[in-house]
Amino acid sequence: MLDLTGKNALVTGIANNRSIAWGIAQQLHKAGANIGITYLPDEKGRAEKKVADLVESLQPSLFVPCNVQDDAQVDETFAIVKEKWGTLDILIHCLAFANKEDLTGNFVNTSREGFTTALGVSAYSLIRLCAAAKPLMTEGGSIVTLTYIGGARVIPNYNVMGIAKAALEMNVRYLAADLGPHNIRVNAISAGPIRTLASSAVGGILDMIHHVEQVAPLRRTVTQIEVGNAATFLCSDLASGITGQILYVDAGYEVMGMSETKG
Repeated sequence: MLDLTGKNALVTGIANNRSIAWGIAQQLHKAGANIGITYLPDEKGRAEKKVADLVESLQPSLFVPCNVQDDAQVDETFAIVKEKWGTLDILIHCLAFANKEDLTGNFVNTSREGFTTALGVSAYSLIRLCAAAKPLMTEGGSIVTLTYIGGARVIPNYNVMGIAKAALEMNVRYLAADLGPHNIRVNAISAGPIRTLASSAVGGILDMIHHVEQVAPLRRTVTQIEVGNAATFLCSDLASGITGQILYVDAGYEVMGMSETKG
């Protein structure tokens, strides 16, 4: 089993028990990491309670609000990390958002506001969080984000989010080059389609899942825990020579050259 004992890991993006971030947090905790959780605050505090109840079993030593569209809140989050932990070893970026109307219809009709929102939340936020995390990763560190094959290929109803994921993947490469001299590694996991709160906004998500189950070499899609296992590996010393990479955890779907259904 991988051993992350003594490592401080900050996980973003948990919304409910279907979140891929939740699978990652569970596996990091299982490996012995000290867990910190951020959540997206809302006016009525419902998100805070929902996420707090879910992650209670992980005994997080940090639980803080963080809206990545608010620079002041990002700074406050990492100020708390510095105060409570002193250093940071692992950062998990599981953040993506696009307006629903920009995930349907013709891509050519994407609004300027919708494009800016999708790129800001889904791609720029990684840069912003890395900038805040860098001073705390004094002994090096590992940063992992989540992408999807829609950033490399055209996927129906993915539209502007595909552009955001393409930008995110280039962010990974540039950030890996920028932070590598500080022994900070930056990688992405491209997970197969999983039914989550975020993916539910993508039209035909169940059809996408069923298609992967029929075409992928393993004849199935993947689980949050499998993605969590891959993230834990990337955050461990076993992956010390890996940075700037997109790791596909999709039951092999990405290697298939044709998409016909197989028996």
